[in-house]
Amino acid sequence: MNKFLILFAISLFFQFSLKGQPKVPVEEWTGKTILFIGAHPDDDASSFGTLAMLQDHGNQIHIILLTSGNVGTQDPQISMTDLARIRKKEEIDALAELGIPAEHYINLGYNDGMLELQNKKEIMTRLVRQIRKFKPDVLIAYDPGKGKMRWHKADHRTASWLAADACRAAMWPLLYEGQIIHENLEAHEVREYLLFDGFPEDQNTEVDITKYLEVKINAFLKYVSQFTSGWSKYEGPEMSAEEEKQFRERIKKRTVYKNDKVIEQFRYYSGSPDGIGR
Repeated sequence: MNKFLILFAISLFFQFSLKGQPKVPVEEWTGKTILFIGAHPDDDASSFGTLAMLQDHGNQIHIILLTSGNVGTQDPQISMTDLARIRKKEEIDALAELGIPAEHYINLGYNDGMLELQNKKEIMTRLVRQIRKFKPDVLIAYDPGKGKMRWHKADHRTASWLAADACRAAMWPLLYEGQIIHENLEAHEVREYLLFDGFPEDQNTEVDITKYLEVKINAFLKYVSQFTSGWSKYEGPEMSAEEEKQFRERIKKRTVYKNDKVIEQFRYYSGSPDGIGR
């Protein structure tokens, strides 16, 4: 009897530990259309290794960021307009390191730090339009939470919910039906999700990005205004050799290693958008 209970417990453990993982490992995905939705230029950085790998494996990657990042500095000499231009170039240069073309990058241009105060219906309309246009197989976004809300800072919190809500709305033909009647778009259901920056206990998928660590670091290095001395006093797009050395070390310390592999962690979910938080 005890032996039966032990075997039953082991079976339950493996069922639970593997629950939700993709049937085909992310490392083997090919031919998919993948949409990333985030709040700021640099929000995609935590997924750079995965994005680089997916691009390299023949998937189509599209990036939508909701704000221009025009507030993210402590330098009082930079205007919001100038910073928005700087952040745009940094993001495009970072994506180029991943092999993602500039024309696959969309920025909706809302003010940094103010996203939850904007007109939600307007943002949803714009996001639903892009989902119906690109017809993504996979959404990569901040994890809105499973069973309980995941706290994020304001823009991240708002972006997580908008991304999930837009996917749900995009599948219903009577929502935003003007896009279907007048723009010749079609309702589209996103069936797979890679959700990042969630509760550690909810993360069920590890993506091996060992081969893409240097690509990830090189892309990270483009964000001079965010992660080096540009944060306090921006002096141009180039960093000194010493700054670059220190920055590379910071990135490596933040990198997750497991079993001699470099990994990025996600909560993978497959199914109707209604079930994202269950």
